[in-house]
Order: sequence, then structure tokens, then C-alpha cells
Amino acid sequence: MSEANEGVGRPLQISPPLANQNPAADSRKMRRIIAEDPEWSLATVPLLTNLCLTHIIQNFEENPVLQALLPQHRAYVHARLSPSLPLRVTANLVSDEGFWRRCCGARWLQADPAAHAGSWKRMFLERHLQALIELFIPDVTDPGVVLEAVPHCRGFVRRLDVSQLPPPVLGEDGDEASDAGYEGPSMDHFDFSTLLPLLVNLEELHVVYRVKDCGMNFEWNLFEFTSRDCHSLAKALKSCKTLKVVRVHQSKVDDERCQVLVRSLLDHLSLEELNLSHNLIGDRGAKAIAKLLGRSRLRRLALSDNRIRGPGAQALAHAIARSASLTDLNLRLNFLGDEGGQAVANALLKNRSLVTVHLGANQMTEPTAMVLSQVLAQNRVLQDINLSCNRLGVDGGKALEEGMSHNSTMLECDVRLTDMAQESELSIAQILHSNRTRAQSKPHYGLHSP
Repeated sequence: MSEANEGVGRPLQISPPLANQNPAADSRKMRRIIAEDPEWSLATVPLLTNLCLTHIIQNFEENPVLQALLPQHRAYVHARLSPSLPLRVTANLVSDEGFWRRCCGARWLQADPAAHAGSWKRMFLERHLQALIELFIPDVTDPGVVLEAVPHCRGFVRRLDVSQLPPPVLGEDGDEASDAGYEGPSMDHFDFSTLLPLLVNLEELHVVYRVKDCGMNFEWNLFEFTSRDCHSLAKALKSCKTLKVVRVHQSKVDDERCQVLVRSLLDHLSLEELNLSHNLIGDRGAKAIAKLLGRSRLRRLALSDNRIRGPGAQALAHAIARSASLTDLNLRLNFLGDEGGQAVANALLKNRSLVTVHLGANQMTEPTAMVLSQVLAQNRVLQDINLSCNRLGVDGGKALEEGMSHNSTMLECDVRLTDMAQESELSIAQILHSNRTRAQSKPHYGLHSP
């Protein structure tokens, strides 16, 4: 205990010379130290360092002092900053993942950074910009609301997953609007051509032209990808050379709009994946995509649930046969028939890059199964093929069984609901099991292996 504390509540010691003096004088000389707070202790006084850091935290928005602090003091500030601070203050200054995790938790009930390369900061900034776009209403929302966020997000946004795009709000009385000289909305949906050129690191763009959870307010115009939308999106795609993944699905993209979009991607050497599933793409659109496939380095192509028939499949097959980069092809839920099915199968006899192919539900029958049997017997790169929901028949099943008996690399072959005999299906399953067992038993040499 310090000397000051030892004297609390007790008279000071008086030297002998003073003790012999006048008692009245003694009373004037004697003093008592009485603490006003009996629980007061010197140990409870905050450190000056903490007082300074608290002041920095409380005034961070007006005076964001951070980089000049020592590492331990910076960590102290990070742990106590408010998640409600504006992005103009924190986005380009605060890199602490713990702070951004608290920001995500304060804003969303479910927050998983796995889809954002495990970064909480990237997740917050990407979802923040995404939310601004999803709530944008043409001619109602000020475009500046979205563009003002760009300087704070542009360096961190690599992926945009826009799950809805509201259309303009039309007046209830259209005749009055016409009489007043109203020429219609300035845009049909958010114009990506004003945004994408500013996102210098954008690699993935997922867009759906629809409105979620419309309920009883359902109208077809809530699910419309207009010609004006298409041209503005194409302009945006053309200007964004960093894109690796483009996904425009469930948006009624037809042949004409598909051709416009594909033309904007012809010079994108960085493009690795194109997903136009669940649209209205037919043969003319498929031919445009085949041209892109011949000029690009696409690794994954998804065109499931469209209207591609034989001629479109033949054009795609011609490009597939020459592709050295494509590893994943999804054409399920189209109308290839045997004309298109055989064309794709013949392409697989020449292609040496495809690992996964999905041809389910394409109205293919026994003639296609015969060519696919040759694929199974000769192709040593393909590991996963889906032929489900096609009427391959008993003879087609036997042909596939024969081809599979010469295959030692196929790991998955889905032949459910193909009308083949149960014996053939069982035999194929046994061969696949043997192939998987053999593949698992092979040694995997790592970087540190001798």
C-alpha cells in the first residue's frame, strides 16, 4: 500500500519538537486526510492511453485516426468501433476482419463469407452494393445512391449476385399519362452500363430479371428482360474485361437477346464460365454461343432448360470437338433429339478436355446410345456423364453396358429413367464402383512428396 493510502483517516505523525508546543498551536498544525469515497482506489483510475483511445473511438467519424497507432492500440480500436459507421469512413481504412464480421452480423441474420473467398469485408461490401441494386426502382430511386457507393466498394467487389431487378412503377391511369406527354420510363431496369465499368476488379456477375416474393401482386412485366435491358447489359459486359463468370438465368433470354449478349463477350479472353440456363434460347442462340465457344477459353458452359434442338446442338458440337479448354457442359432439359444427341456424342469422340457432361431429358433414344457406347469405350478423359430421363431403351442400355465394360476412368454415369433393362443398369453400376475404388487406391502425390 502506498504512503498516501496508509495515512488515510489517521492523524499525521508530529515530530517531538512540535509536541511540546502550545496545544492550541498543535491543533492548528495537525491535519486529517479524509476520502470522500471510501471505495476509491488508485488502481481504478484509467490509463491515459485508454482515455486517448476511447476519445479516438468516440470521434472516429470526424477524425479517423488509425494507421498512426501502434498495432496493439489499433487492435483495441478495431474491437470497439461501431458497425454503424458510414462506409466513406471505414471502407478504405479499416481492414480488420473482426470489425467487418460484426458489421455483417449487425445487418444480416445469415452471414457466411464462404462465397466471398472467406472475407467478411468483401462479403459486406459486395452484399451492400447488391442490395442497393436490388432495391433500385427506375425513375424513382436516384442513380446516385448506387454510384456513391462505388468509390468505397470498387477495390473489393469481385462478385455481384443480383437476385432481383424491380421494373418501373407505372401510373394507374395510363391515358392521363399519355395526355400529359409522358413518354415512358427512362429505363426498364437498373442500367448496368453505368456501374460495371467502374468496378475494376469484378470477376463474377449473376443477374436475374425478376421480382422476388411478389405474391398476389404478380404481373408478367415483373419478369421481363426487354430489348433495352439487353443492350444496356451488353454494353456493360463489353466494357468489363475482367469478367470470368457471367450468369443471366430465368430472364426469358431468347435468340435475339442471346446473340446481342454473346457479341459483347467475343473479345473476353478472361471469360471462363457462361450460364444462360432457364431461358428461351433456341437454335440461333445456340449457334451464336458456338461461335463464342470457338473463340474463347470457356471452361464451363450451362444452357440447361432452353429450346435448343438438333441444328443448334450440331453447331455446339462442332465447337465442342475443337475446344481444348471446356471441362463442364450442361445441356439438360432441351430438345436435342437423336439429331443433336448423336452430334454431341460424335464431338465427345474427338474432345479431350470435357470431364462432366449433362444430357439428361433431351428426347434421345437408341441411335444416340449407340454412339455414346463408342464414347464410353474410347474417351479416357470424361469422368461424369448424365443420360437420365431419355428413352434409350433395352438395346441402347446393352450398348452402353458394352461400352462401359471397356472403360476404366468413368466415375459417374446416371442412366435412371432411360427404359434400359435392370441388368444393364446394375452392370454399369458395378463397373463404376470398380472404377471409383481403383481411383481412390491410386497414390496422390502432393507438393512435398518425394
